Amino acid sequence: MTMTPGGRVLLVDDEEKILKTLGRALRDEGHDVTTASRALDGERLLAEQAFDVLIIDYRMPDRSGIDVVKELVATTADGERPAIVMMTAHGSVENAVEAMKLGAHDYLQKPFEVDELLLTARRVLAAQRARTELTYLRSERDADFDHYGIVGRSRVMIDISKRIELVAQSRSTVLLTGETGTGKELVARAIHDRSQQRHLPLIKVNCAAIPDTLIESELFGHVRGAFTGAVSAKKGRFALADGGTIFLDEIATLGPAVQAKLLRVLQEREFEPLGSERTEKVDVRVIAATNRDLRQMAAEGRFQEDLYYRLHVIPIELPPLRQRLDDLPALVDHFVQKFSQRLGKRITGVDAEAMAELKRYHWPGNVRELENTIERAVVLTTGPSLTPESVWVMGAASAPTTGLPSLRLHQNVEWVERETIRHALERSRGVKKDAAELMGLSQRALSHYLAKYRID
Repeated sequence: MTMTPGGRVLLVDDEEKILKTLGRALRDEGHDVTTASRALDGERLLAEQAFDVLIIDYRMPDRSGIDVVKELVATTADGERPAIVMMTAHGSVENAVEAMKLGAHDYLQKPFEVDELLLTARRVLAAQRARTELTYLRSERDADFDHYGIVGRSRVMIDISKRIELVAQSRSTVLLTGETGTGKELVARAIHDRSQQRHLPLIKVNCAAIPDTLIESELFGHVRGAFTGAVSAKKGRFALADGGTIFLDEIATLGPAVQAKLLRVLQEREFEPLGSERTEKVDVRVIAATNRDLRQMAAEGRFQEDLYYRLHVIPIELPPLRQRLDDLPALVDHFVQKFSQRLGKRITGVDAEAMAELKRYHWPGNVRELENTIERAVVLTTGPSLTPESVWVMGAASAPTTGLPSLRLHQNVEWVERETIRHALERSRGVKKDAAELMGLSQRALSHYLAKYRID
């Protein structure tokens, strides 16, 4: 028989011998077991941590197990409670019935065999995981329905949501602009999922992550023998997206040859795979995104002007987080809930002082930086809420408030170089070409500094 993977079990009984025996058996079964010999200690642990199963004795000196269950049921939602197993004395069936009416999933009459406990724990854990999965799928569905994760009720975000609804009904090309981390991919997904083509593919391409030598093949495919190593024909991303949507992120990084080919796709809805003389037709909506000023690049001759105008049919500009700080509390609550649920922690939110500190920060990495910041805080915090200390621990990518690391000039220079490179890489999502441009360096020079400071 296949074993159910172990879960987090809280075992509460005032008899030390029972705790040791049952705890050892559950651990041998693969469960992560926490024990408590007092009902009040069990209540405290339930308030601080998330458990999959609670196994608790009915009768204890300081407080009864049924009182603990009543408090748990009154203070937690059904989908957030552990599965409850009540241990009762022999002949106390009415106690077990009372517990089941309150929401217990099973009961064990003492004395019982250890194998009976393990079988019960395995059964209620499997049922609990099925309920948790259903709750998660429902929350994902609801999150998708509610702007597909686009959080915010500021005027600018309401306007963007309205535009998404209108754009989704057409097949027009969309150009998403905004700084790194503002949610351009999220908007692209929302447009596709609201369109009539939502049952067809949404193909995402990060143009900056594909080497210049491979980008044409990746987008348009190739035939066998088109270049060294092309041992078989390959479909490109445009062919895979036929009928649906293709999302071209970081489109400003495309070279002139690929820009020309993309322009033809937008104009004629056709292309030739690399090395082929056969023209392929394609019916696809293009959503492009960039954090650069394409108009300026076109004026400087670094981006085809005709392509810019073909992309700029329906522009949607996403604001940086610092320009919509009214949305910050809602975003923080969203991410706290998301990561608390994922990590099995009970965190109620952020205290006022910590929220004020978050609002004071400039957020150069925008919503993505905020998301990473809250995730780190949820991982590292030990209390029920995020405090200024945890905000500092998660280090919102800001420079230390204590100043430079030393009075040694060369050490300070190295520290500034490292921090500048780190910030540039964060802003460019690790794309070295963009990071080098942000710092005014060549890619060769950036590679030198990455090797010098052993930055991956």
